[in-house]
Amino acid sequence: MMMQKRIQEMEERFDKSLQAVAELSTALEHYVAVQADLAELQHYYNSGAWRRDYEADEAGLLPSDLKRGVLSEDGLWNLLTVQDELLQQMRELCS
Repeated sequence: MMMQKRIQEMEERFDKSLQAVAELSTALEHYVAVQADLAELQHYYNSGAWRRDYEADEAGLLPSDLKRGVLSEDGLWNLLTVQDELLQQMRELCS
């Protein structure tokens, strides 16, 4: 009986781990696919262009129907910060 219980427990761990690894693999593929986008967003934010666009929006110089989530005060900064935190977590996990 103990052997069966151990096998059942290991099977549950196996199934859970298979699912998590598959999900991580898919997420990593998506993340790799947007690396150029993230680099461009980082450059946009740090180059001063973001600030100029933000100020133009605040001054009412942009069309009201223009989608501009990238100009929200914290949106882009939060994205870049979370990305840095995730990269740090992955480094720690892999070391």
